[in-house]
Amino acid sequence: MKHLVVLTGAGMSAESGIKTFRDANGLWEGHDVMEVATPQGFAKNPALVLDFYNQRRRQLLEVQPNSAHLALAQLETDFKVTIITQNVDDLHERAGSNTIIHLHGELLKARSTYNDQDIFDWRKDIQIGDVCGKGYQIRPHIVWFGEAVPLIEKAMEVCETADILMIIGTSMQVYPAASLMHYVKQNTPIYYVDPKPALAQSDNVHVFSENASTGVLKAIQHFLERLT
Repeated sequence: MKHLVVLTGAGMSAESGIKTFRDANGLWEGHDVMEVATPQGFAKNPALVLDFYNQRRRQLLEVQPNSAHLALAQLETDFKVTIITQNVDDLHERAGSNTIIHLHGELLKARSTYNDQDIFDWRKDIQIGDVCGKGYQIRPHIVWFGEAVPLIEKAMEVCETADILMIIGTSMQVYPAASLMHYVKQNTPIYYVDPKPALAQSDNVHVFSENASTGVLKAIQHFLERLT
């Protein structure tokens, strides 16, 4: 069974109604990302940061996976599929995908500010005064700017075993995630779906300049035809 590795970014979930990471003016929902997505921002104004992620969490609970999420899940019938996502939503899980590496954390989890390995499910708002079992304030289980990406080495190892790499809805600007494509074996077919692609078409790179909902289906059809 061939191993399909899929790298997904904000464009994967945009059509489900999840706002993309930041808009053209560099703001995220009206906030400077340094205010709401850094350890320094959290130390300076924890209430603002918690409210920001509380709003994101509530929004996530109101949306559903889109056709691209569902199409990837259906591929598990014929492929070993590993999804490496930069997204913090659970839409891949809800669509039925089983093997997902969340590089940047998960919005429906929280963790202790004392021990970053003390991670637990959390679906409601996080308030000042919500504490872990040892009495320390909890925070969103999100990898903020300036923090290590704990699962990046696992993701690199997965990419080394890919027979096919699909990249969906990412600008290839956020590192270290953007470097993952360089860990696949030479001449591995790469399928890139994004309305504003950052990669050029080549012998082994197949570019679909479309949104995820239509581009993923076309990319899947393309590599299935090549495998038959």
